[in-house]
Amino acid sequence: MRSTSKEGFNHSSCEASEYKLVLHRDFHLISGIHSPEVVDQIHNFEIQDSDVFVITYPKSGTIWLQQILCLIEVKGDATAINDQLNSDRIPWMELLKSEKQFVSAPSPRIHVSHLPYRFMPLGLKQKKGKVIYVARNPKDVLVSYFHFHNFANMLETPKDFEDFFEKFMDGYVFGNCWFEHIKGWCSQSDEMNFLYITYEEMIKDLRSVVERIVSFLGTNLTPQQLNDVVEHSTFKNMKTNPQANYQHVPALLLNHKLGAFLRKGTVGDWKNYFTVAQNERFDEVYQEKMKYFPLSFIWDMSDLVTP
Repeated sequence: MRSTSKEGFNHSSCEASEYKLVLHRDFHLISGIHSPEVVDQIHNFEIQDSDVFVITYPKSGTIWLQQILCLIEVKGDATAINDQLNSDRIPWMELLKSEKQFVSAPSPRIHVSHLPYRFMPLGLKQKKGKVIYVARNPKDVLVSYFHFHNFANMLETPKDFEDFFEKFMDGYVFGNCWFEHIKGWCSQSDEMNFLYITYEEMIKDLRSVVERIVSFLGTNLTPQQLNDVVEHSTFKNMKTNPQANYQHVPALLLNHKLGAFLRKGTVGDWKNYFTVAQNERFDEVYQEKMKYFPLSFIWDMSDLVTP
């Protein structure tokens, strides 16, 4: 959702007080960042076979994929992408003025989005382009999103964790309901050229995930080029990479003194925040909402270890 691209919108014309959630066709956008008119135009974008769309619910690994895909495109040569921010190379579809950027971008056009399936280009149903959906266990998503709200000026600062927990469960956040987002996309996966990966898989075995992405895209990399993509895509290296870590996002949007876009890069941090009652309630809702969607998640770092 966040982009440092100067093409996205005019930072100087936006005041922090203008940012608020606005409901458009039952989906919450952020005024001053998104435009309902722009979002509605996306449905009719002409899709090329070479187009790639990275889809995530917020705080699920979007900028990690931006880094990986930027590096795959230059065959692992990190010096080739030092002159431009990843968010400019792989921009957000739903930002203001993004339609001009999409149409004029050279092939292959690679974009990221938090939008639900129903807003996306119709051509995806005709198996044009490729979709990479990145999912993350929703308890860690909730905690990460809570921290993001505390330093993102375009988002409401929660009163406390309990306050944000309730809003997340009610879908009263940008991205709406996590459950509906992932089900909306995964239920239509057979209609698209679709690759599903998880944040936890990238932490457990980044190389394996990169190999799957490379294969899905039909890209040819030498073993050394693959090594370079993996090496420059580790969470540790990304955290100190100004092209990847969003530290150049203006203070108007992000108060960098209060937090970092790349925070921990771990699994199971929810255990440090959820009360027993919140965890039980979340599990009940999860079981009900996901009973017909047999997706599995890793909920703790200890589960990453293969016996």
